[in-house]
Amino acid sequence: MVNSIFAAAKAIIEGQPIKLLNQDQMRRDFTYVDDVIGALVRLIDHVPQGNPQWSGATPDPGSSAAPWRIYNIGNNKPEELTRVVAILEQELGHKAERQLLPMQPGDAPATYADIDEPANRFPPRHSHRGWHPSICGVVSKLS
Repeated sequence: MVNSIFAAAKAIIEGQPIKLLNQDQMRRDFTYVDDVIGALVRLIDHVPQGNPQWSGATPDPGSSAAPWRIYNIGNNKPEELTRVVAILEQELGHKAERQLLPMQPGDAPATYADIDEPANRFPPRHSHRGWHPSICGVVSKLS
């Protein structure tokens, strides 16, 4: 699909084709910006600690001696892009011109966040434990 929902909406309104990869068999995890901000607010005061047992001889790619942590923030509910395009068509009152393309090298047919993993890394006393997005996907919001 095109880079974003907004680019797809613009293309539909202008009668331009939208590119749909993998013959339109893709699923993506759409995340509302307020949910990202909510997760970041909960994390900002909790600086990660380095792993003192980390060793370059037997490195663990999920940790380091340095204080860092990577979070995959999302809503854990991948949406079929065909459904997203159908919602855009319905809401905009225009039919999309679809250009079906093969899968691109290195792309994935589905992407979504694992929202349980970050919460499980921390003791229960931390305020961000149990965080879940409040806006659960584009399809549930618009349909």
